[in-house]
Amino acid sequence: MYSHLVRVAACALALPLFVPGQTGDSFNSNQRILRIRQLGKRDASALPTLAPYLKDGDRDVRVEAVKAIVKIDTTGSLDPLVEATRDRDPEVRIRATDGIVNAYLPGYVTRNSLSGYFTHGVRQVKQFFSSRNDQVVDPDLVIRPDVAKALADEINDGFSMDARTNAALAAGILRDRPAVPALVQALHSKENDMIFESLIALQKIQDPSAGPHVGFLARDLDDRIQPLALETIGVLRSLPAAPDVRYALTNARNIKIRRAALESLAMLGMAEDRAIFQQYASYQDAELRAYALEGLGRIREPEDTPALQAAFDEPNADWRIHLAAAFALVDEGKVDTQEFSPLAYLVETLNSNGRADVASAYLTELAKRASVRDGLVKLLPETTKAQKIALCSIFGSSRSEGSMPALNILQKDSDPDVSFAASRAIRILQARKPS
Repeated sequence: MYSHLVRVAACALALPLFVPGQTGDSFNSNQRILRIRQLGKRDASALPTLAPYLKDGDRDVRVEAVKAIVKIDTTGSLDPLVEATRDRDPEVRIRATDGIVNAYLPGYVTRNSLSGYFTHGVRQVKQFFSSRNDQVVDPDLVIRPDVAKALADEINDGFSMDARTNAALAAGILRDRPAVPALVQALHSKENDMIFESLIALQKIQDPSAGPHVGFLARDLDDRIQPLALETIGVLRSLPAAPDVRYALTNARNIKIRRAALESLAMLGMAEDRAIFQQYASYQDAELRAYALEGLGRIREPEDTPALQAAFDEPNADWRIHLAAAFALVDEGKVDTQEFSPLAYLVETLNSNGRADVASAYLTELAKRASVRDGLVKLLPETTKAQKIALCSIFGSSRSEGSMPALNILQKDSDPDVSFAASRAIRILQARKPS
């Protein structure tokens, strides 16, 4: 009987914390935090009650409020999270930004976000930004305009470098094209982490207009920034930045920068660099040689075909050289599908762990051409499950309606994983159609 009375009394004391509609201003910070944590265990119906706590005068209360809103994790959470990106506390901003990403990329907060590095009040920010995050949402996903603007504003805001850098990371993951001007401006930051995340974001968004603004970083003296800037120039196909890339190649301080510069030039594929590619095509370094072969392939000079074929047929050569030569030959127009042909070899490599990503990248570029797509369709009947799934992504990235017949075939595949991959690729392809 006594224990029962104690429980009733305890409930009565706690009851005022949970009166609907109260913001808890009459209670101390600990009581308000307790209420927020209880609300965070509920569903989206708790959001209207939680949102006012984002304006609380106590920073710890606002942190708990944004954590609770992120935990509820529904599209309805976006409105208060967008508001929280303007908070005067960096941690609130960072948690709100991570929550926004989580709304579009479920699981991000618990597995990959900066919020996960907040341990006992200590921020291990430098450690977090030292590694590259390659996550990105599907190309057909379009984020809300107010979300896009909030991230761009946060990148521009000089309030907190940690929050700005995290916003740049988020903009890349969400392919936030409206944030490109802010990311370009951030390239002039004095903080290398900010520059690093902005470059990666620009690669993910793939807006070619940003390319010319990256050129000056090709001469950067930081061994972490310069190679990434060179890579970004190549990804964005920024031809105006070619002189900066050539300067970096000529004056490379180490092999890493030399490789990045040659790879970038190879991605640009400019005829005036043919002599450079011919020079490196006989180098001992396998990566440099592979990039040189890629460059020759993109130039598509018939006189280079014998050298490319010799590299493809060369016994005991590094696999990167064989793949690069195969890519170059197909890029020059060799699209036959006979056994041991360059195109068949690229498709065959989709089965190989550790090499499939390189082959897939080559085929994604090549599949923009109808003759290559036709060849891939001919090879479909002999492909494995892994190859079919990879080809779904390749066709979906082609940006061509000419890929639809192949995807329609794959969508009817008896393996549900292949059928699902084809359906996803069709959705992405249709989303990329010109309006």
